[in-house]
Amino acid sequence: MLQSNFHLFCTLGFAAAFTLQQLGPASANDWPSWRGPYRNGIATDETGLQSEWSDNGPELKWQIDGLGRGYSSIAISDGRIFTMGKRKDGCELIALDLKNGRELWSTRVGGGDPNCTPTVDGGLAYALGRDGDLICADVATGEIVWQKSFPKDFGGRMMSGWGYSESPLVDGDRLICTPGANDAVVVALDKKTGATIWKSAMPDDIGRRGKDGAGYSSIVVSYARDVKQYIQLTGRGVISIDAEDGSQLWSYNRIANGTANIPTPLVKGDSVFCSTGYGTGAALLLVKKEGDRLVVEEKYFLDAKNMQNHHGGMIVYADHIYCGHGHNNGFPLCIEFSTGKEVWAGGRGPGSGSAAILLADGHLYFRYEDGTLALIEATPEAYRLKGSFKLATKNGKSWPHPVIVDGLLYARDQNALLCYDIRK
Repeated sequence: MLQSNFHLFCTLGFAAAFTLQQLGPASANDWPSWRGPYRNGIATDETGLQSEWSDNGPELKWQIDGLGRGYSSIAISDGRIFTMGKRKDGCELIALDLKNGRELWSTRVGGGDPNCTPTVDGGLAYALGRDGDLICADVATGEIVWQKSFPKDFGGRMMSGWGYSESPLVDGDRLICTPGANDAVVVALDKKTGATIWKSAMPDDIGRRGKDGAGYSSIVVSYARDVKQYIQLTGRGVISIDAEDGSQLWSYNRIANGTANIPTPLVKGDSVFCSTGYGTGAALLLVKKEGDRLVVEEKYFLDAKNMQNHHGGMIVYADHIYCGHGHNNGFPLCIEFSTGKEVWAGGRGPGSGSAAILLADGHLYFRYEDGTLALIEATPEAYRLKGSFKLATKNGKSWPHPVIVDGLLYARDQNALLCYDIRK
């Protein structure tokens, strides 16, 4: 770990130490929500990044401590970093200055260790506590604009006991989120006031696999068959909801397990790819029209020994899917999107446990549970490991997804946030 040139100690409701080696400029790009602006785990505009790493890895540019417990990743917007953490007084939404790491404000969001990555849109930030407390806050001051409780306002519930985890979706003038109630599994709220626009009920005929309630996934948008729809993985499987009025379009139950349905589905054209762990597997679904309604056809199903993504996420890139395979494992895997055929498998890989992944400038970034960060070329030609190193801290299971903005790689690790310079 690189030694800092100086230390700044600030008291902002807690004792926070900032280990700074260099202060970077404010970002010209945004990473405003879970898995980026398109929720696909791809840093589309990042170029000129290192294509190989030495054993020591890239330069640690700075480290910030004092953010509290939790598995939240970060959002970046308009020169600010947003994250969540469980501190002494409860769960908080936290805003930091991107230029110098200084804490700008923090706002209480219920209790418990948070899992949500905040969503930022214009002058508003949205955060969800693990008990279902949803807030909308002013990005300049942290002042709460409005708030809701999924259990109290919608009768919401989780499928199991690890708490609400989604990053709410901003779509136009609406905030789309997943309380998990049978009559309000997904809701659309006015993003400025919190007023309910519509509530979408869970389909009665979805199937028996899994459990009632919200899963641990986040909503993505599909335009399959020219119909705008929200795709979400719930406790009972994948559902599709008409974006206009919240009516149910189709559902798929086979992918559900009874413990935790986690990975955010992948959307490509008229297809949806989904996977869960706990011995379940993966499936490619094709959305079709039958008369005036949409239906879904299972194009293939991969059993768990061939492909299951636990909670590290998946990426579709140039007609191939890249992910960590295996329950509580991140075995590097590349499969063909249209057929599910294995193209290559990277064995154990350099780390252990699940791997949270990101893609930028033609390379995959695998962040393993044990704190190993690996660089893998994103090509179907072969598995090519381009280097790996241990992150500077390991304060718990290294689960939060990494983020890359303006050539800097960010990794949240419980109390700490690490920033690495990965520019050539």
